[in-house]
Amino acid sequence: MGLMHNLKAKLAPAKDKVSDFAQRHEDRVQHGLDKAEKFVDKKTKGKYSDKIHTGTGKAKGAMDRLAHKGDHTATGSSTPPPDAPPPTT
Repeated sequence: MGLMHNLKAKLAPAKDKVSDFAQRHEDRVQHGLDKAEKFVDKKTKGKYSDKIHTGTGKAKGAMDRLAHKGDHTATGSSTPPPDAPPPTT
């Protein structure tokens, strides 16, 4: 067994616990992310609003994927919706 295989085997129970937590408390976590976004935006006086909003969106997408692991209802897919603007590089 390789190092990565051992590491994945040891982290699997933790990942399952996090996924279970995300399923049970998804609304509370989403609310906490919104609250943190507003707090940080206020403290930075709006200077980094776009970056804060982007980071919050990514965190919500990750929580959504964790909460809906196994069912295909998660909105955080790797393919953008057809009406989404192309990514900038």
